[in-house]
Amino acid sequence: MDFYDVLDARRTIRDFAPTPVPDDTLRRILAAAFKAPTNDHLRQLEFVVVRDRATILTLTDTVAANTGAIQEPFLQAAAPTMDRDERAMFLDALPKQQRMLAQSACLTLPFFRQIGCPLCQPGEQSGLNYFASAWCALENIFLAAANEGLACAFRIPIADEAARVKRLVGAPGDYELACFLAIGYPSPDATRPRQRPLDPAAHIHAGTWGTSGV
Repeated sequence: MDFYDVLDARRTIRDFAPTPVPDDTLRRILAAAFKAPTNDHLRQLEFVVVRDRATILTLTDTVAANTGAIQEPFLQAAAPTMDRDERAMFLDALPKQQRMLAQSACLTLPFFRQIGCPLCQPGEQSGLNYFASAWCALENIFLAAANEGLACAFRIPIADEAARVKRLVGAPGDYELACFLAIGYPSPDATRPRQRPLDPAAHIHAGTWGTSGV
């Protein structure tokens, strides 16, 4: 597939078919992570792949409750700034947070080593370099999955979710969970929320903010 076709094909999908992801395909997808730029050239990424649905539900059993607790307050607070497409996306996505992780039957837990300062208390912006590197790697995974005809859905952990997962899978203390990541084949009737129309040229500035061009 042409690279720009892959970019167009990459969509977040939260409804998965029961078709299992072959091991060799998953290895190719995850190997793409190590081609991404990385802080200090360390590439300190580790992946825990969980295929057993019962184990996935154990690892994610606080996700539905945590999401439910914030769903309505979030939607009410964000309502003044949301357009119709954004609200439709959230109304579809929020109730599926736990289900999508189990439904794919391929929960991937990406861990990155956080060196020198707590992730959520960086002394300066560069303290997030390891987190940024992890997300460069994840973008490679999203694109590799699209190239294989698969889709991804991710959830950023909230509340105690990351600490709980780290404890259950035995992750070292200096590694952090980047997200919950579902990888799988899209269901034929998967919801595909309408993309908000956007003109990239309007977001590109020449020299100073507000001057269009490159």
